[in-house]
Amino acid sequence: MNVLANPTALTLLAAFVVFILAFASAVTLIRRMRRRVTADALMRDVAPSLDSLPFHTYNAVIQQLKQQKHELLALQQTERRRAKTSENISAAVLSNLSSGVVFLTTSGLVRRTNAAARKILGYASPSGMSAAELFREATAISGGTPGSLSAFVQTALRNQAGPQKATAQYTTPSGEHKILDVTVTCVRAHSSEVLGAACLINDETQVAKLQNQQQAQGELSSEMALAVRTSLATISGYARHLAGAKDPETARQFAADIVSEAAELEHMIGGFLAGSNASARTAGA
Repeated sequence: MNVLANPTALTLLAAFVVFILAFASAVTLIRRMRRRVTADALMRDVAPSLDSLPFHTYNAVIQQLKQQKHELLALQQTERRRAKTSENISAAVLSNLSSGVVFLTTSGLVRRTNAAARKILGYASPSGMSAAELFREATAISGGTPGSLSAFVQTALRNQAGPQKATAQYTTPSGEHKILDVTVTCVRAHSSEVLGAACLINDETQVAKLQNQQQAQGELSSEMALAVRTSLATISGYARHLAGAKDPETARQFAADIVSEAAELEHMIGGFLAGSNASARTAGA
């Protein structure tokens, strides 16, 4: 009773009770905070992010991404160089072809030509021209629509079939007449999409001239063979008459006829040989 009556003791008792209550509250709060921290840690373990990674791990990921970017850029540059090299090779091959090559888009416009095509067709730069403007009044004489080489090209491009060939009479802008051999082929991508048409053009003018000369020479040879046979038959007849002639004057006349016919035959053969040699020299030139 004396202790309870002592104010100091009461104060200490009250302080002790307050301390016990505060300690209990602190323990409860610490337990709650621990449970919350544990729950947050579990959530971070389930869904980790870059922020939860250690700094060296984050730095390693960044370096790996940079390395992959560098490798990708190097691969792209290699592919560009390879494509450029392939394009240069294609351009070099086209420029050195003796045959003309004209590439037309699906709309029928000239996209690209090589030097041989420009020389054959007589244009300095036909890019952007249509097939009708390029071939103008060229006439297809075999293999294409009669009277129109441009229609033949347009039909081949529209039908998207295999290689189509035609021979045409063509006149250059300067008025030079030529015989052209034209082959039209559809150009497709790897996806089978039609990119346009390629026209392979060969100048067959000299070949046509030689064929005409050979045909004319063949006809002339036939005529020459007939004339020689006729002349030899005439000479043979004169010789038989000469062998049976008893009159000297008649014999001299048959002999003179033989000489005259032989001279005419020699002249005819000489002219034929001279013409053949001239044609051979022209063909060789």
